[in-house]
Amino acid sequence: MSVEQLKNTIFAKIGNASAKAFGHVPDALEIGFPPNPEFGHFAVGCFPLAKPLRRSPSEIARRIAEKMTGDEVIQEINVAGPYINLKVWPQVLFGEVCRTIFAAGEGYGGSAVGRGKRVMVEYLSPNTNKPLHLGHLRNGALGMSVSRLLEATGHAVVKANLINDRGVHICKSMLAWQEWGGGSTPESEGLKGDHFVGRWYVRFAQEAEKKPALESEVQKMLQSWEAGDPPTVKLWETMNNWVYDGFAQTYRQFGLDFDVFYYESDTYKLGKDIIQKGIETNVFSKDKQGNTVFHLPFDEFGQEKGGELKKVTVLRPDGTSLYITQDIATSIVKVTEHNLDFSIYVVGSEQEYHFRCLFEILSALGYGWAQHCYHLSYGMVYLPEGKMKSREGKIVDADDLIDAMQVLAADEIRQRDPEGRLALDEINARAEKIGIGAIKFYLLRVRPTQSINFDPAESISFDGFTGPYCQYAYARIFGILAKAPPGADDRQQAAFALLGNPEELLLLQKLIQFPEEVNNAVGEFNPSRIALHIFNTAKAFNQFYNKHPVLHAADKQLVAARLALIQATAIVLKKGLHLLGLEVLENM
Repeated sequence: MSVEQLKNTIFAKIGNASAKAFGHVPDALEIGFPPNPEFGHFAVGCFPLAKPLRRSPSEIARRIAEKMTGDEVIQEINVAGPYINLKVWPQVLFGEVCRTIFAAGEGYGGSAVGRGKRVMVEYLSPNTNKPLHLGHLRNGALGMSVSRLLEATGHAVVKANLINDRGVHICKSMLAWQEWGGGSTPESEGLKGDHFVGRWYVRFAQEAEKKPALESEVQKMLQSWEAGDPPTVKLWETMNNWVYDGFAQTYRQFGLDFDVFYYESDTYKLGKDIIQKGIETNVFSKDKQGNTVFHLPFDEFGQEKGGELKKVTVLRPDGTSLYITQDIATSIVKVTEHNLDFSIYVVGSEQEYHFRCLFEILSALGYGWAQHCYHLSYGMVYLPEGKMKSREGKIVDADDLIDAMQVLAADEIRQRDPEGRLALDEINARAEKIGIGAIKFYLLRVRPTQSINFDPAESISFDGFTGPYCQYAYARIFGILAKAPPGADDRQQAAFALLGNPEELLLLQKLIQFPEEVNNAVGEFNPSRIALHIFNTAKAFNQFYNKHPVLHAADKQLVAARLALIQATAIVLKKGLHLLGLEVLENM
């Protein structure tokens, strides 16, 4: 009997009792958990029955409970107001939950709800004029976690990265290097390619303050690039390749991967063609200034103060494209190439209006799939210095932050190894997993829409609502299992009937809830639900272990049962951390 079968058995028993009491079998009832495990292992609220039965939920609960009796599954039934609380025999409850988890292994918590559906998660979308920063790390952590959640629930996921590789901002780096670079390269300067190019972007901003005419020069360079001028295109390719090499190093270190890359340089012309067809079908029109525009529907967007409909410019008077022009084209290419059922855009909250307009335009162009496009909006990430401004060279650089977090993690490891038994290579290997895990967990532990004040010292702590705390719980379990004598974990000897104290019940409750939390997280595109649940699971394990011995329990059968319980816990912790992009450690 699996966990789901156990719940179905409970539901069937409630249904039979309801039929006896009222002649009515409920279509569905939510099976949850009492606030205190001592009240019962499962709780069934009778609120949905109040309307069809025309009675109070409390009366319904009482009368249904009167028609129920204990059996080989149900140990005890009691009523608390509108809730029917049920206790299941420990050998059934603990045994079936652990066996279900062992049978599923690292697949526990997954489902097939998305089977047959193809979804693209587009995330990161960096510019090739500067290195990645802390905001990109939040985007990347969110994109990867949502992708893993979708994969865990049966979806076929295509992970995409749209590279912003053209435009005036890219030409600024090019012009600055051309003027003041002196033939230098990332290799000659000993820099990652993205950092090297980023320096020239900052240099342009500094020089432009002294010589405003540079802004006109960079516009001419963009025109030369769009005209296909060979020297300009060659310089663009060279500098972009430097950046791509640098990005690839950060992707590998932070655990980001992509199935497909799109480049704005490939789609901006296609966008113009689509706009032209839209003009012919009256989707777009020209305004008084010569811009090609799309008028937004009043019901969704309202109107301007003067009473005119709001509008979106899709081509400038000179025929040059804008970001939304390129996004229209890229959206169509993505769906066409990959036969998508829906598409998720992981982009900051400052672009919410942009995506509302984009999806409206796609619908007006006749693309019915536009209703299945979703903007996964996320909030800003702040440090004490305030908002990041890359134009001024004041950014929280992703590589620097990753390095700093690994230093903090290494310091924490050394404090826990006062005798200096760990080799430097081992310290660094652990510090990398802990440091990067700390960043990801801290960025994912709140809802995507919530802004974050990133605190490196708090994020790396081995105590509290952090990634290292959850990783440490897993390592602690691994240490217990490693010390177990041969045969102690023989599941055939496990006496699950001996389990059932409050700490064991609370821990088991977290294991049971995990699949539901995965489904909820997918439904909301919200990894913070997993972060909170894994933290609470780790906390429940620590509360259990701090109060009850495992290897030194009263007898071998209890030892085996508790070893099975913590092995099941380790599976859930590892799976949950994987969904967040964190690696586990066997020793910390």
